[in-house]
Amino acid sequence: MTKVGIVLGSSSDWPIMEPGWRFLEDLKVPTEVIVASAHRTPDVVREFASSARERGLGVIIAVAGAAAHLPGVVASFTTLPVVGVPVSGSALKGMDALLSIAQMPSGVPVGTMAIDGGKNAALYAVSILALSNETLAKRLLDFRATQAEEVREHDRALREKIKKKTK
Repeated sequence: MTKVGIVLGSSSDWPIMEPGWRFLEDLKVPTEVIVASAHRTPDVVREFASSARERGLGVIIAVAGAAAHLPGVVASFTTLPVVGVPVSGSALKGMDALLSIAQMPSGVPVGTMAIDGGKNAALYAVSILALSNETLAKRLLDFRATQAEEVREHDRALREKIKKKTK
């Protein structure tokens, strides 16, 4: 099965991406995770991104805060879809990272998630991979059905609670 690559700008970004990584593991999507800096280890970023397709990656998630150069640098070295996850670790609470990722120059596209949106990035990556993988598409549908059932259960519980209070 096609893998999802996850590149963290810093090990402190792991708590943002770990729920997404767990989601990928639950759906049995293989992953490859590294820590690499667009500024401090650009050679590692270049190698990771430029050889991603050959290693079986289909989507790359890049997690970074502050100026958030990492997603754009990754995207410049691959034609795979790159999903940027801005991190709220700065004084601007992630708005700087969000704007940096959302404003990539023409020709270097990066999909942009919400600030600290690691799990949504994983879900989006799965949605991309599911376009050409029926097994993964079925797992995604099952996940969505589980989400819907959880909402219905919350609705039933709330209605029952209200019903008891109005008696």
